[in-house]
Amino acid sequence: MPRALITGIAGFAGSHLADYLLTRGDVEISGVSLPSDGVYNVAHILSRMRLYPLDLGDFDQVRELCARLQPDYLFHLAAQASVERSWLDPAATLTNNITAQLNLLQAVVDLRLDCRVLVVGSADEYGAVRVEDLPIDEDTPLRPVNPYAVSKVAQDYLGLQYHLSHGLHIVRVRPFGHIGPRQGPGFAVSSFAKQIAQIEIGLQEPVLRVGNLSTQRDLTDVRDMVRGYYLALTKGKAGEVYNLGSSRAHAMSEILDRLLGMSRVPVRVEMDPGRLRPSDIPVLICDSRRFQADTGWEPERDIADTLREVLNDWRERIRQESSPNAQGIL
Repeated sequence: MPRALITGIAGFAGSHLADYLLTRGDVEISGVSLPSDGVYNVAHILSRMRLYPLDLGDFDQVRELCARLQPDYLFHLAAQASVERSWLDPAATLTNNITAQLNLLQAVVDLRLDCRVLVVGSADEYGAVRVEDLPIDEDTPLRPVNPYAVSKVAQDYLGLQYHLSHGLHIVRVRPFGHIGPRQGPGFAVSSFAKQIAQIEIGLQEPVLRVGNLSTQRDLTDVRDMVRGYYLALTKGKAGEVYNLGSSRAHAMSEILDRLLGMSRVPVRVEMDPGRLRPSDIPVLICDSRRFQADTGWEPERDIADTLREVLNDWRERIRQESSPNAQGIL
């Protein structure tokens, strides 16, 4: 079977990608994660994959692992993905995200691996989108407005450079917002759900604190998104860049109202100035026609079902964290 290496496998999207590949049953899976990431998201599949604790910032470690595994597919998902954290420590975000990918690509070149590589960028690369640019296609100018977005632009173009300079089979994707179970609380939808779950069992006063609710975001279930990642790598054109998204924008106020409608207790909403970002793009809507034309991909899951699963996932995580034998899973 083809050998797949997933970086960031213990993270949100990485763990769901591993689930998807295991369900397919036609790929042998190995994964990389930082020891500090823990294994909560992949505990249910540890017996069916190989997990390597590794610092992607160390080229010698990266080269040694690639030489050992000889992957056919390399899904590079590992990154510092928090916009908020990127404002607090821009240097670390840039260094981490650029160096990790550089080490992987250089290892593929040095070892002359016959390997397909997926570079995961972000819709944040588009940044200060103008009304006339909507919906956003791949030719929309990149105007990044935060350090995280700059790091993803660098990853994007680093992938293009290694394709052009070294002939690597690299496909780049710019995913728009994706949500689902296992997402960390640093993202809006997951933060809403976590707070509701805490309020329901009395761990938080019945006040849900929010940032800017007027923004509109294109949201896709993470399981649809990782299926797209697989199709991008297996059916996408080498050197191409693709947008992945639902092509529909949801106001964050709408998303919050849907989650509040699922709450088991009354909840009051308050604006928290500390949750506001220095810059926030009003509307992001994806045009994914290029990707759909080349791969046949379309999102399948309904957002109402996804939101229910996100909330139930947090209810279970909070329950486990509150148990006497809790191991700090949040």
